[in-house]
Amino acid sequence: MITVEIWSDILCPFCYIGKRRFQTALAAFPQRDQVEVTWRSFELDPNAKRDNNISIHELLAKKYGRTVEWARESSANLEAQGAQLGLTFHMDQIIPTNSFHAHRLLHLAGSLGQQDAVSEKLFAAYFTEGRPIGQIETLVAIAGEAGLDPARARTVLESTEYSDAVRRDEEEAQSFGLTGVPAFVFNRKYLISGAQPSEVFAQALEKLVNEPA
Repeated sequence: MITVEIWSDILCPFCYIGKRRFQTALAAFPQRDQVEVTWRSFELDPNAKRDNNISIHELLAKKYGRTVEWARESSANLEAQGAQLGLTFHMDQIIPTNSFHAHRLLHLAGSLGQQDAVSEKLFAAYFTEGRPIGQIETLVAIAGEAGLDPARARTVLESTEYSDAVRRDEEEAQSFGLTGVPAFVFNRKYLISGAQPSEVFAQALEKLVNEPA
């Protein structure tokens, strides 16, 4: 069995791109049924506000000390990269928020074997549909759309359940020396950082499947 742990943040466009590139490699991998994928939590900005009266372009410009025009150009480049992979980024519609509750929902999904479906819905909700994924009502709706029981999702999100699990993932990321995402950890031995081309992931999978046990 090959284990792949993906440290990621729903608010990270390169995590969405990296997810699709990894999926492309995995879909073409003959032994894909021997690969177990787990999504791990990583908040790019744990102190981010859940509600912001600011556009994503203004937020990025402020974060990097650049102009709003620069941020818009960067967003246009991301939209082009996404389009090449069949992803639709509507950067102008993004609602900046905090991703902590979304990560808790992903842990619930993991307990039910539905992490991939929920992560896909979350990425699309944030980058394509412009939905406020920091809000519990939105997350409950997304859970239902992904096939989870909305009532169970609400119970989790209105409590502190899985909060410790999110923090453990983040502490583990620190212990591994991870400073950015996406980060793909294969069999707890090999690390691929960033939204690398699909060929890079394919090579890693081939290497691992041929390694002696």
